[in-house]
Amino acid sequence: MKKDIDFSPVTGVKLAIAKEEKATGTEWAVYIINLNLIELSTVMITSKGYGVLDGEKRQTSTLRHMIEELGAESIAKVEPIDPAVFSLTNEFWVSYYILDQIFDKKFIFTPGSFDPVNLRMIPELGLEGILHS
Repeated sequence: MKKDIDFSPVTGVKLAIAKEEKATGTEWAVYIINLNLIELSTVMITSKGYGVLDGEKRQTSTLRHMIEELGAESIAKVEPIDPAVFSLTNEFWVSYYILDQIFDKKFIFTPGSFDPVNLRMIPELGLEGILHS
């Protein structure tokens, strides 16, 4: 049962939503950043958006991603994200193993997170966006 599993606190793993300027326009994407000196294995990420939009309750589809291995001090692009969902709460549930220990953390980006005044340069990516640790 879940209560019997020892979930250690997550350190050295961050999630970022960043924008990249391309010839075709601005593209936004979600990235996972591993700052640890050891690889992460069996990284599972679920994402969903929810909230009120135009006076109606809205919820996006739940997306699931799996990354077999994320090397030490490395980055992986998880998924593209449409700015239309920035007015919703965007939730990402990340689970992974380091050796035989499981780690688990929920990253939540609230609707106000994507206000242009909150955007910062994310050194690990070399892109501007929102960093959640």
